[in-house]
Amino acid sequence: MSNFRNLLVWKKAHVLAVHIYKISQSFPKEELYGLTSQMRVIR
Repeated sequence: MSNFRNLLVWKKAHVLAVHIYKISQSFPKEELYGLTSQMRVIR
């Protein structure tokens, strides 16, 4: 049985999610429940 973490699509999605979290950390606090929360839904 294959592990889903070996799938290329999963690896690319994981890299994207990590980038979004890193970028959104520098957003202003007033964006915490606005744009930031919308971007971080990609889990």
